[in-house]
Amino acid sequence: MNEQYQPQEIEAQAQQFWEENDSFKATEDTSKDKFYCLSMFPYPSGRLHMGHVRNYTIGDVISRYQRMQGKNVLQPMGWDAFGLPAENAAMKNNVPPADWTYENIDYMRNQLKQMGFGYDWNRELATCHQEYYRWEQWFFTRLLEKGLAYKKESEVNWDPVDQTVLANEQVIDGRGWRSGAIVERKKIPQWFLKITDYADQLLDDLDQLTEWPEQVRTMQKNWIGRSKGVELKFGIEGENDLEVFTTRPDTLMGVTYVAVAAQHPLALKAAENNAELAEFVEECKNIKVAEADMATMEKKGMALGINAIHPLTGEEVPVWTANFVLMDYGTGAVMAVPGHDQRDYEFASKYGLEIKQVIRPEDNSIEINLTEEAFTEKGVLINSGDFDDLDFEMAFKAIASELEKQGKGETTINYRLRDWGVSRQRYWGAPIPVINCASCGAVPVPEDQLPVVLPTDVEFDGSGSPIKKMDSFINTSCPKCGGAAERETDTFDTFMESSWYYARYASRSSENAMLEPEKANYWLPVDQYIGGIEHAILHLLYSRFYHKLLRDEGLVNSDEPFKRLLCQGMVLADGYYYEDENGGKEWVSPVDVETDTDDKGRVIAARRKNDGKVLFHDGMSKMSKSKNNGIDPQVMIDKYGADTVRLFMMFAAPPEQSLEWSDSGVEGAHRFVKRVYKLVNDHLQAGKTVALDAAALNDGQKELRRKVHETIQKVSDDIERRQTFNTAIAATMELCNAISKFADSSEQGKAVEREALTAVVQLLAPITPHMAHYLWQQLGNGDTILTAPWPQVDEAALTRDSLQLVVQVNGKLRAKIDVAADADKDVILHTALADENVQKHIADKSIRKQIVVPGKLVNIVVG
Repeated sequence: MNEQYQPQEIEAQAQQFWEENDSFKATEDTSKDKFYCLSMFPYPSGRLHMGHVRNYTIGDVISRYQRMQGKNVLQPMGWDAFGLPAENAAMKNNVPPADWTYENIDYMRNQLKQMGFGYDWNRELATCHQEYYRWEQWFFTRLLEKGLAYKKESEVNWDPVDQTVLANEQVIDGRGWRSGAIVERKKIPQWFLKITDYADQLLDDLDQLTEWPEQVRTMQKNWIGRSKGVELKFGIEGENDLEVFTTRPDTLMGVTYVAVAAQHPLALKAAENNAELAEFVEECKNIKVAEADMATMEKKGMALGINAIHPLTGEEVPVWTANFVLMDYGTGAVMAVPGHDQRDYEFASKYGLEIKQVIRPEDNSIEINLTEEAFTEKGVLINSGDFDDLDFEMAFKAIASELEKQGKGETTINYRLRDWGVSRQRYWGAPIPVINCASCGAVPVPEDQLPVVLPTDVEFDGSGSPIKKMDSFINTSCPKCGGAAERETDTFDTFMESSWYYARYASRSSENAMLEPEKANYWLPVDQYIGGIEHAILHLLYSRFYHKLLRDEGLVNSDEPFKRLLCQGMVLADGYYYEDENGGKEWVSPVDVETDTDDKGRVIAARRKNDGKVLFHDGMSKMSKSKNNGIDPQVMIDKYGADTVRLFMMFAAPPEQSLEWSDSGVEGAHRFVKRVYKLVNDHLQAGKTVALDAAALNDGQKELRRKVHETIQKVSDDIERRQTFNTAIAATMELCNAISKFADSSEQGKAVEREALTAVVQLLAPITPHMAHYLWQQLGNGDTILTAPWPQVDEAALTRDSLQLVVQVNGKLRAKIDVAADADKDVILHTALADENVQKHIADKSIRKQIVVPGKLVNIVVG
């Protein structure tokens, strides 16, 4: 073998071997346990970033480890190819989105191969390919037939200049990102899927996901938001009853006003004859407020000039419109109890509305002050007539019962979850397979006319989707009546594509069906899914919903798509900048910066390399284009090799925590890779080895062999169960230290060293696969380590003939003694008391207690 480690040459050879032998091709094999490992597929933005590299390295390490466990492993890769960035790039660079996307896919595919990721490229898919979205369109028509898809009016962000719908991220300070026009809220027809029909299943089946992070399960539980409460009616003179939902019927006697959304029919009607109110309604209409911002925003409202009738007392309470009530959440109306809800309290305080206490603490000695804040905890009812002195549970039942008896309310279950809006007024997406006919309404496109192909030869003029102006695409005939009709010009939300791609991988070659159940059910559910915590709610929730839809269509037989979930942390890097003449920040890439650090490695000065310009250090933050602090993986691969990058990514932090990029850390990883290479080279230069004879080993040889098998035991547990790859690498480094110190050129000494180095190569094979591939061959073990079995622990090697115990006198270390591994308590105490240094510290003193902790220590208490 070459004396010097040459990563580019070694990695090219290994990658060529894998490609020529189709090493990662997966086929269904019922004689083997399967293992389906999947990392969330990337958007083809043009270049891999370090977040991608971390995600995909984790997946590849797990996949290669499972392959060495003898599993039949599937690890596919594809492209989440539809979406807004391609449209933006098309307008910026005057290139069709399809061309831009396919060029990026080709470049990124090559980068993934250079990293040595073991993907089955035979199963590659791109969501913009018509053979993929064809089945998505077919499935949507099935959902239409089942009544699980429907169309209704919904609000969107509308740019009146560009005449187009804007995504939330395209609205900047209330204006369109291109035109600068003030964005309006506009109602247009939108397609929805009835995810709310599956709310209970989505919530209850979280209990099956025992190998998901608890944080993610909690986030999904809160998003679904199942709550038990009472739906009740307030009378309105001359109008229909006003319905509200509350989880706190115990506070009903404390209602002092009712608030409705600005778009509620009562508010709209009142605004017809009130210019000031109409202005307020219009103001609320054009402000998109996320539910999460409600707690911090300024509460605003106006009285409608009408009263509601309390369902139990018959008292009149004023009706207001308020900006914190959302029309598309619940009934668009809330009963306000300012004494016991902080939001209601702030609104009432601002507008001088009555604040009434109807709940006191269970502990009567605790005083509350409603002049300062609301008392929001559950307690005992007061000022509530017949319901006084009831606790929450009793009051809930009693008040709900009374409302039901009077026909003014009922106990019900409510959900925070809303139906999934799946239509987008964008171009670069899968066309929705519906034909709109003046006579027949919305008609699904028949199966024999699918796919509805998205035209790719288009030009952007900056004002909306090109297909909305393309007569050749729009004009068609109705499948039902044959009359003139128009195609739907909206496209699917890209979450539609990413909600079932994992299943298509399992049945990738199927041309005549969305999925072949036999193949899909062999691989599904995914055994290990890996991705960022930012996908904890929407992507994962939609995928779980979609899987249940596939199950109910008879295409899969499992309830959940992903068995085990790992959410990797972000990759952070230092940010450096200088201020321009206007005080703005000009960010400089870390690769163009040289720094001075203190003795703890903290940056104390920074300069730009080319001209010495003094820079400000902004600390660690997520790698991003905006701060120009991303590190190009290609630069690192060219400099150090892919194995070094992979090793650093796995060693620098536990997978679920943020990883801080460090040039010195990468250099340290490179030194370790070279060290392993040199250890094997030096061993081979020392000549041939004989077979290991465990019975003929001396103490030093046994010690190294024990270290080898302790390391195998720990690394196996760290990768399989704990998924702490950093500690697995640390343990392998410790083993390499022991090998370096092992100076025994005897036949059995070399045999033990051979076993140790072979184990090191096997343990590193999932992490540094190219080097492991090469060293495995050099050690004479065949063509490929890829399918070699994972090293097994020899329990006999772990046994010790003797143990070293610590001896303490009054808790202070006084000696270390060696005793036989099977020595009893009396022998251990005799040996400890005979030690010269122990004798010195117990002389002329009485022994009060003798404590032996087996395998660890002896403590002698004297006085």
